[in-house]
Amino acid sequence: AMLLALQAFDAAFRLGSFKGAAAALHLTPSAVSHRIGTLERKLGEALFVRKHRQVQPTAAGKALAVGTARANDK
Repeated sequence: AMLLALQAFDAAFRLGSFKGAAAALHLTPSAVSHRIGTLERKLGEALFVRKHRQVQPTAAGKALAVGTARANDK
């Protein structure tokens, strides 16, 4: 489950939205949100600031992206 959550995080970070991540992963936006929420609860920190139709990574999200090799994308 953690690997799927990290996959959802990676896609949302790259694409800047849960909807875009959902399309890329063939999931619903709700499923992406749920997976990222699970990851956030596990880490005890918000990874994204959720805005209408887009998400922006928090400092914790950017730090996690370093570990998933996405740090230079944003």
